[in-house]
Amino acid sequence: MIGKAMTSTPEPSKQGSIANNTADPVRQRRQLIDRGTRLAKRIGYLSFGVSIVAVFTGLATSFTPLVGQLATSGLVIGSILLAPTIVLGYAIKAAEKEDRLNGN
Repeated sequence: MIGKAMTSTPEPSKQGSIANNTADPVRQRRQLIDRGTRLAKRIGYLSFGVSIVAVFTGLATSFTPLVGQLATSGLVIGSILLAPTIVLGYAIKAAEKEDRLNGN
């Protein structure tokens, strides 16, 4: 059987791309911001999903003012949350990549 040798240390997860360096306060701060941006992205995309479901429900039944308000609020909340979090997410990934390239 040819492949990777089994070791007692697990391979790092690709999900948690931020390095676990507890001694570095900059990386700790980055990790905190990364967790916040991931949560905000989930809520933002969920808001878009609610908006889409509301529009299609309104089209299938009767488009009441409540359905319109729900669709509009989903788009507004999603846009407010996603715009900065997408930018922050890319900034964190770029900073981590630069740290890895510089050997930090």
